[in-house]
Amino acid sequence: MSAFFQLLTELDVHIEPELFDLALTHRSYAYEHGQIPNNERLEFLGDAVLSIVVTERLYRAYPDFPEGRLAKLRAAVVSSVSLAAVARRLEIGSLIKLGKGEISTHGDDKTSILADTVEALIGAAYLSDASAARRLVTAVFQPLLEEAVKLGSGLDWKTALQELTAANGLGSVGYQLSETGPDHDKEFTARAVINERSFEPGVGHNKKHAEQIAAENAARTLQAEGYQFAN
Repeated sequence: MSAFFQLLTELDVHIEPELFDLALTHRSYAYEHGQIPNNERLEFLGDAVLSIVVTERLYRAYPDFPEGRLAKLRAAVVSSVSLAAVARRLEIGSLIKLGKGEISTHGDDKTSILADTVEALIGAAYLSDASAARRLVTAVFQPLLEEAVKLGSGLDWKTALQELTAANGLGSVGYQLSETGPDHDKEFTARAVINERSFEPGVGHNKKHAEQIAAENAARTLQAEGYQFAN
């Protein structure tokens, strides 16, 4: 049984079968099967549900934090990288219905697809039972929220990565940057490099955003390998 199904059982969260199936239907699969409905509308809803639940948790748990810090904490918790990490931990990738093209390029492990699917599942849970959806979001994202608070200045992921590498003697951090697209719609790809080791890239519509995602990818990878921030 998938870790996600186990979690739903533990939390007593019941998602209506039709909504569950829709939440797992990527647009590539829908296109190949006669333009059937896909999960993008549920993703839109789930994004809003996730944001409000996390915002409320932050508001109640940290009454002394100013608005700016609360906003940064929320952004860290609901980032695409964080959502994808949740999907991998809950083994959601293997459940997603993908088109042949996405299957051939390992779409079941792409950060964007995993993140979108998590949001769609939250949307499906909300339509099935709003209170259950709140339990699901709280159980999954509370640990991420607590982690973000502990990062302190590390809410800036580039700073966090520098602190992490310094604490563990890993060397300096560099970034490889490339860009594609016309001037009015450029897309930037950044990759953090530490001692010639490169990590999963970050993609954004400006250099700063791409580097922040790349830094978060690297920091989370290193943490998963056992490296810790200094106390």
